[in-house]
Amino acid sequence: MIENRRGLDIFSHLMLTLGILTILFPLWVAFVAATLDNQQIFQVPMTLIPGNQLWHNLREIWLHGVSSNSAPMSVLLINSTLMALGITCGKIIVSILSAFALVWFRFPLRNLVFWMIFITLMLPVEVRIFPTVEVVANLQLLDSYSGLTLPLMASATATFLFRQFFLSLPDELIEAARIDGAGPMRFFRDIVLPLSRTNLAALFVITFIYGWNQYLWPILITSDAQMGTAVAGIRSMISSGEGTTQWNLVMAAMLLTLIPPIVVVMVMQRAFVRGLVESEK
Repeated sequence: MIENRRGLDIFSHLMLTLGILTILFPLWVAFVAATLDNQQIFQVPMTLIPGNQLWHNLREIWLHGVSSNSAPMSVLLINSTLMALGITCGKIIVSILSAFALVWFRFPLRNLVFWMIFITLMLPVEVRIFPTVEVVANLQLLDSYSGLTLPLMASATATFLFRQFFLSLPDELIEAARIDGAGPMRFFRDIVLPLSRTNLAALFVITFIYGWNQYLWPILITSDAQMGTAVAGIRSMISSGEGTTQWNLVMAAMLLTLIPPIVVVMVMQRAFVRGLVESEK
């Protein structure tokens, strides 16, 4: 039994190492490409040893972009940050308040309202996105931060998760709050919010990455290069015609795009993991 266990551990570690290498190798190639000039990238085979052009490429893409028609990466990163934070804060506020109302307020058709929210999870993005674009255009929110963030603030998933968490809270908390004379909003502020901190942290990380990685929505909503986002902007840097793609600058832009989500995950790692574990209990 001990020998079998040892063999299983070795096999598990080998598979884990193989998986890590499979994930890291493309990232290493991208990093190396960001340290070279474009001519070195097109050499066959491309070297896997970093060059000395990293800071030059980062400075070029940060200040000027890849062409006179493209926005600097600094602008795209600011737009992505504002969009991700707007979507994240909006989703959390809307979802936690709607879940609070669905669990602790008694009103007609309450269950129907919940199922109407929940059923939107079954609709493909393609079904919802073009009517949403039409609404945004009619409200004259194209090429604006409001257009980028407002339509993505509602979340059936987050509402469902908060609702399930609130349903798990003991009824004694409600009775104690009533005896104390606490109204609904005081109960929400003093009891529900503190108990939801780990869930909020987990949802913040997930939603921030969701907002940061948005690709299709910014393309449909923005036509001004200065309102573009980092993820969509990287795609626009790749030439689809006869032009030569500046792959060294594209890879440098990709490295910059990876930094904010990594920082968010590292800063909130403990609270994020705790929130996921407590959500499963």
